Amino acid sequence: MRVLQSWRRTPSERHANLPQLGAAKTAKKPGSSPARAHDRAGRTQDRGHRIVSIVTAKDTLLLDQGYQPLRVIPWQRAICMSFLGKVEMVAAHERPIRTVTREYAAPAVVRLLGPYRPQQYIVRFSREGVHVRDRFTCQYCGNRPSRRELTLDHVLPRHRGGPTSWDNIVTACSPCNLRKGGRTPDEANMPLYVRPLRPRWMPPTRTALGLEEIPPPWRDWLF
Repeated sequence: MRVLQSWRRTPSERHANLPQLGAAKTAKKPGSSPARAHDRAGRTQDRGHRIVSIVTAKDTLLLDQGYQPLRVIPWQRAICMSFLGKVEMVAAHERPIRTVTREYAAPAVVRLLGPYRPQQYIVRFSREGVHVRDRFTCQYCGNRPSRRELTLDHVLPRHRGGPTSWDNIVTACSPCNLRKGGRTPDEANMPLYVRPLRPRWMPPTRTALGLEEIPPPWRDWLF
């Protein structure tokens, strides 16, 4: 009855609010409305959040046969690979995955049971890549200080024509970098632990995955 009574009004009464709605719609078109700007900012922020938060709390870290990290896969795919006998579970998340009738452990880390052929690609040179290649260890003294104390050192100094490349850059702690100065390792009597080379592949890192903090089950395999 209320619906019928509302339509018993005169046409002028029924359309009394239409000019106001039209004005509000017109005001949104120029793009200067605060609500419109806030909506655009929210969408951009959502897109940025999805780009940064690549990994969710239930995603799975995939390891090769030698327990080296390869990449991150969805937990649904990890469970399917486990049922097919392609992987074995190494670690699980705290909260399980529940279905209507059963409860499954949420795979946090899985290891491939078969061989894996890494794709051939060129690893781009970067500061973090050098630290990961050298396992965050000084190549002169062998110590592993905090990341803030790690630096990059040119084996052949730059003022002698040493390039900034994989085979001429090593990880060094601040005291060793100052001690070596503008000399070569032989001149400074500071031999290198490992000869620097270009890596064939680079394991996933916290920065590459967009993580502010590494999940506890992954800390034994990620830096």
